Amino acid sequence: MCGITGYYSPNKVFSESELHDMTNTIAHRGPDAEGFFMDEVIGLGHRRLSVIDLSDAANQPMHSACNRYVMVYNGEVYNYQEIATELKQTFKTNFYTTSDSEIILEAFARYGSDFVEKLNGMFSIAIYDKQKNELFVCRDRMGIKPLYYFWDGENFAFASELKAIIKPKCIPLDINYNAVYHFLHLGFIPSPLSIYRSIKKLESGIWLKISKNGLQQNTYWSINQHITETVITDEKRATSELKDLLMSSIQYQIKSDVPFGVFLSGGIDSSLITANAVNVSGTKVNTFSIGFEESSYNESTYAKAVADHLKTNHHEFIVSYKDAIDLIDSLDELYSEPFADSSSIPTMLVSKLAKHHVTVALSGEGGDELFLGYGAYQWAKRLNDPFIKTFRHPIAYALSKSQSRFQRHADYFKYPNENLKYSHILSQEQNCFSFTELNDLLTKDFAAHSNSKNTELFSHFDTDINRTKRELMATEKQAVFDLNFYLQDDLLTKVDRASMHYSLETRVPYLDHRIVEFALNLSPDLKYKDGTAKYLLKKILYQQVPEKLINRPKQGFAIPLEKWLKNELRYLIEEYLSKKVIEKYNFVNFNMVEQLKKDFLSGKNYLYNRIWILIVLHKWLGKNISNNPHPTPLL
Repeated sequence: MCGITGYYSPNKVFSESELHDMTNTIAHRGPDAEGFFMDEVIGLGHRRLSVIDLSDAANQPMHSACNRYVMVYNGEVYNYQEIATELKQTFKTNFYTTSDSEIILEAFARYGSDFVEKLNGMFSIAIYDKQKNELFVCRDRMGIKPLYYFWDGENFAFASELKAIIKPKCIPLDINYNAVYHFLHLGFIPSPLSIYRSIKKLESGIWLKISKNGLQQNTYWSINQHITETVITDEKRATSELKDLLMSSIQYQIKSDVPFGVFLSGGIDSSLITANAVNVSGTKVNTFSIGFEESSYNESTYAKAVADHLKTNHHEFIVSYKDAIDLIDSLDELYSEPFADSSSIPTMLVSKLAKHHVTVALSGEGGDELFLGYGAYQWAKRLNDPFIKTFRHPIAYALSKSQSRFQRHADYFKYPNENLKYSHILSQEQNCFSFTELNDLLTKDFAAHSNSKNTELFSHFDTDINRTKRELMATEKQAVFDLNFYLQDDLLTKVDRASMHYSLETRVPYLDHRIVEFALNLSPDLKYKDGTAKYLLKKILYQQVPEKLINRPKQGFAIPLEKWLKNELRYLIEEYLSKKVIEKYNFVNFNMVEQLKKDFLSGKNYLYNRIWILIVLHKWLGKNISNNPHPTPLL
């Protein structure tokens, strides 16, 4: 696990000092070693967190045995030993390290860009061909490891984090207003957008080739391509296959030359990972959890019960609002663009706790999206009902006039059209701004800098999902939407930045692409059965952990933000949502913000995340516009 940076510039617009600056900015991703490679048109930088083969021989940039290729790489490829065996048998390749890095590079030297299809892992890779003066860049299938890039038609730059790629002075930092629009709607900025117009996120399952002929892009893997005509309906077969896949994934992902552990919340996903890790590990497994002083948000007792049953070496930390306050100011730097998932705070805290004991941790991201664990999927089913489609507007009106707890549900029925229903459901599930609200919230000046294509990303999704080999149910479509957007750009982003801030590598066993492909083609009736979400996962888990320790309402990994914003964190509302601040940037209408604050503080608690999103946006603007080393006009 590492941090990578680099550039390709025939015009030599980047300097060696800027490459060093970029790389040093992400030193936290790799505190164990640094390295650089410079050539006529290329610069590559690397910061290393040593996990596999701790020797200096495995440092990067790494040169191929033929000396034609040089690579920087972030991530882990779990099946590297099998690839090494194949290379030895087919090409008589000799290896001089025991690292996965060397095997990845030699696989590229032998197979070219097709090598990426052999990799099982999480990765962002950049390989330079010194003979052809070509740069190859790729990202893993699910977007677990990040990569940002800049391309102006001639010059290319990339980095593991946004804060690094903005260092070169030649990169313009104009605000991307469409990205802000999406942020207000979802609480995060979806790929390929970033907060800056000139910088993109490389989307999952894609490789790029940059040369004197320009930039070539290719999709080597996508979710839609792996949806088959038929589904697995036999429960016995499905159970057996999933058990084997989970065991294989976890056997791969506990491979390490440093200590590992598991994030354990006491829920289904993390408990199943822990149980399997205990079964395959030859040592006692470390588990980590955090709880909150507010009892209604405290799951640590459940985690402790599961840990006791599985006999793990368990560590826990109880969080107070003071712990959260200490981290809030660091969130802007951590994510480098507006990011409103407040569970990043407990994720940082549990990562900090884990780093005292281990260098690698397993996490449960992906279980809900793959096995229909979220309530959003039942909303997708409801809203697909023909009766509700016909009468959704009067239903919404009636609910809006009802008691407070039903008023929130009215918003689910107010989606603009079928194309935008998926993002709307996610938006409302996360208590963000709907498209209708954004029409009233955003100022005319903001709208003038945005454009009519700000929902095009989601319209394309609807078109693409209807071209798959079989017609998906509403629940499946919503889950695929979440896999493409919410998982990649919220949950995985959150975990990567929060854990790597403490130089902790986090692995995600459910996102082994073999499990993803299995789950995509598992009958929804085996995911949600008899009113039970994640049915198949629970069936496997209850063979190892008593049901009484697990069976309870889904709680999620959240802080009591609603309560804190009315009390200990109320100063954030007063500081960042004041008339002076709102009108300074002129993104949103102050009267709308003022009404939103009144509604929230007078009892409409479900509005808390809209308040938080606006705080995060204006806090980011305050730090990044006035302190921008080479600013551009906003409005």
